[in-house]
Amino acid sequence: MALNHPSRDRIRVEQVLAALGHPTRLGAVRVLDGGGEFNCTSVLNTLGIHAKSTMTHHWRVLREAGVIRQTPSGREYLVELRRADLDTRYPGLLDAVLAGARDDGRLSD
Repeated sequence: MALNHPSRDRIRVEQVLAALGHPTRLGAVRVLDGGGEFNCTSVLNTLGIHAKSTMTHHWRVLREAGVIRQTPSGREYLVELRRADLDTRYPGLLDAVLAGARDDGRLSD
């Protein structure tokens, strides 16, 4: 199955903001913001989500918005934040959204 990852120049701010507008997706992005690749299960465990099916839709929304990249790895996917692409396309946006969520008490450091 081919995964849709928009090129950097096709990432749109309205799609990024919509993707980040859900608490579960925002939490996943916060986990991924530590850098590197994570397997999907480790992110789910960190978020306290026990059913992989719960995240399938959320991963797709984040991926198709250009927020994350998913790479097949055996029977699972590795996922990473497209921080460089987002920072190049919309400088400061991701930092502002994550800082705002922390200030609102929705994310912890």
